[in-house]
Amino acid sequence: MRIVISIGIMLALVVGAITFGVLYVNGQASSPLSISQPQLYTVEKGSSGYKVVRELRARDLIDSPELATKLWLKFFAANTHVKSGTYRLTPGQSLREVFATLSRGEEHYFAVSLVEGLTLKEWLVTLNAQSELINDVTFEQVEQTIKTTSQLSEEKAALTPWVNDASSAEGLFLADTYFFTANTAASSILKRAHKAMLDYVETQWQQRQADLPLNSPYDALILASIIEKETAVSAERTKIAGVFVNRLRKNMRLQTDPTVIYGIGDAYDGNITRKHLRTPTPYNTYTIKGLPPTPIAMAGKEAIWAALNPMETDALYFVARGDGSHEFSSSLAAHNAAVRKYQLNRK
Repeated sequence: MRIVISIGIMLALVVGAITFGVLYVNGQASSPLSISQPQLYTVEKGSSGYKVVRELRARDLIDSPELATKLWLKFFAANTHVKSGTYRLTPGQSLREVFATLSRGEEHYFAVSLVEGLTLKEWLVTLNAQSELINDVTFEQVEQTIKTTSQLSEEKAALTPWVNDASSAEGLFLADTYFFTANTAASSILKRAHKAMLDYVETQWQQRQADLPLNSPYDALILASIIEKETAVSAERTKIAGVFVNRLRKNMRLQTDPTVIYGIGDAYDGNITRKHLRTPTPYNTYTIKGLPPTPIAMAGKEAIWAALNPMETDALYFVARGDGSHEFSSSLAAHNAAVRKYQLNRK
C-alpha cells in the first residue's frame, strides 16, 4: 500500500512539474518583449524560427531564458514558419504575437505621397529618395514606356484610347498617397498611380458637367493640371476652373504663367519675365489659343473634379493676393486695378 501511495505521490509531482513547466514556458512566450518603441525588423529569405529568436535576442528584445524559448518553439508554437519581409514590432507585443505576425506575412506598409502640382521629374526624385523602394525607373524610361508597347501602355490602350496619342507621360498618374512593402519596385507604384488615374478620369468624365469646351478626358487632365498649379486653396479650384472655361468658350487665350514656366523647362530660374511671356513655345498660353498640348503637372482628384464641374461665374480674370488666395474679376479694368493693388503695390 505504501508503495502505491509513493508512486501516486511521485506521479502527482511529475504531473505537477510538467504542468508548471508548460505554464512557465507558455507564460514566457506570452509576456511582452523588451520593446520600448516601435521598430522595424526584417526577416531575410530562408530564415527559420530559431534564427528569428536569435536575432531578437541579439537585439536584447527577449529576456526570458533561452531554454524556455527553445522549448516553446519546439513544442508549443502554433507556427514557426516565418515569411520574409519587413515587419513593425511594437511595445507590448509578446513572442507569441510576433510569430503570429511573421507566420501570416503581415508586413509593415510604408507610405509615399506623390503630391499634386509636381511634375513627373519631381515625383521621381521623391520615389528615388525612398530607401524602402527599389529604384528601377528613370524619367526617360517612363516616357518611353508611355510611347511603346509595354505593360503600362497596353493597359492604357485597352482602357483609355483617349491617351493613346499622348506625347508625354506628364499628368498621366494620379496624385495620392500610396502604400507599399519593403523592396517594392518604384515602377510598380507608378503603374498603380497610372491605373488609378485612368479609372478616376473615366468615371468622372461620364459624370461631367454638360457642354464643356473640352474634347476628351485628356483635355480635362490638361486643364486640371493648370488648376493644380494655379492654386492650393481647395475652395478656389472650381472657380478658377470656371474662369478658364469662360475664356475657352470666348476663344480667349488662357494667359496662365505656370504653362509658360513649364514651356521654359530646365532653363527657368525662378523669375518669369516679359520676354518669357512673349516668346512662343507650345506651352505659352500668352501666345497660343486653347490648351497646351499636354498636362503641365500631376493632378489630384479635386482638381480633376473641378475641371469637369466648374463653378458658374462671370469672372474672366484672377490675380494672386499674396496670401495664397486670388482676386477674381469679370472685366479687364477691374483686373488691372487688382493687379495694381496686389502685384504692383499701388492703388
